[in-house]
Amino acid sequence: MGESSTKSTITAALHQSGHYGRVARRKPLLSARHMKACIEFAKKHMKDSQTMRNKILWSDETKIELFGVNSKRYVWRKPGTAHHLPNTIPTVKHGGGSIMLWGCFSAAGTGRLVAMEGKTNAAKYRDILEENLFQSAQDLRLGRRFTFQQDNDPKHTAKITKEWLRNNSVTILDWPSQSPDLNPIEHLWRDLKMAVHQRSPSNLTELERICKEEWQRIPKSRCEKLVASFPRRLMAVLAQKGASTQY
Repeated sequence: MGESSTKSTITAALHQSGHYGRVARRKPLLSARHMKACIEFAKKHMKDSQTMRNKILWSDETKIELFGVNSKRYVWRKPGTAHHLPNTIPTVKHGGGSIMLWGCFSAAGTGRLVAMEGKTNAAKYRDILEENLFQSAQDLRLGRRFTFQQDNDPKHTAKITKEWLRNNSVTILDWPSQSPDLNPIEHLWRDLKMAVHQRSPSNLTELERICKEEWQRIPKSRCEKLVASFPRRLMAVLAQKGASTQY
């Protein structure tokens, strides 16, 4: 408007209008196709029983850094708008030493946690499943008739992976792309990273050991609560019309 103003005056005006400086949330970049798929998924599974959800074995991969430093960007936003698109930082999956982990859990507790050495292709992923999937289901007393959840990472949908899953009669939960908000394991990863970095591992060997120790310490009650939150996650997706949610 051609008038000068001080930083404090601008800040006061922003506060008066209900905007406050906050770190922008990291959320997946969603296309219209992604949002439509999330809506269809939410509608399909809203009526699933809690018994059915308790038979799901949730899985995912995550990277844990030895010295966890994540870039931050501050935004001006109103309360309750943290997950709105202008207030988030779009990300793609998986992005100083670090390790990559594959883990799974159900309402009955945490399953296996595996460090993934080097670049993991479809063949390595199949081996991880072969060595850990049924053992995790057995440890958690899910029986043979459980449902396995995984996202649409290329190594998960590769021919060699699909053949192994089909040959072993594994029921797959049809999962929409770019939808970590729906997966309750994301909160377990957050819990794990906080617990691990409180112990300040000094090298990658120690980092892996501590990750496995802390993973086993996650209480069953926490897992039950996260699985029980799934209907609320679905409702949030519908309320947001497929866009990112508070989860």
